[in-house]
Amino acid sequence: MQVQQILRDKGGDGVITVPPQTSVADAAKLLAERRIGGVVISQDGQHPLGILSERDIVRVLAARGASVLEAPVEDLMTRKLKVCTRDEDVNVVLARMTEGRFRHMPVVEDDVLVGIISIGDVVKAQIAELAMEKDALQGMIMGF
Repeated sequence: MQVQQILRDKGGDGVITVPPQTSVADAAKLLAERRIGGVVISQDGQHPLGILSERDIVRVLAARGASVLEAPVEDLMTRKLKVCTRDEDVNVVLARMTEGRFRHMPVVEDDVLVGIISIGDVVKAQIAELAMEKDALQGMIMGF
């Protein structure tokens, strides 16, 4: 299975992005409202500069206190983005996410943001694929 299948199945309104000057408090509010675990930082909504996750916010809050909520997200974001393309194999992407211990990966084509997948999206797609394979095998065994 390829990343493009997950993006197609997700549908949705595209990728949620915020500009680098957005406060951490506003980013946290957006994450809570949208029920998402990470947001891509982009000045124009097309070219990713970084990513900020719930985990990033919690870690910095614990270390620096509530004052960090007024800081811009560019101060906390992960700048060295790990990205994938639509053509990549889901198993390869899952391995990279697991090894890197992160849960969200932007999908880019020609340096332009085209989507984002989470580890949950990947697991959900793999479970669906396994269920289809199981049903097909059962049908073959039973002669259907």
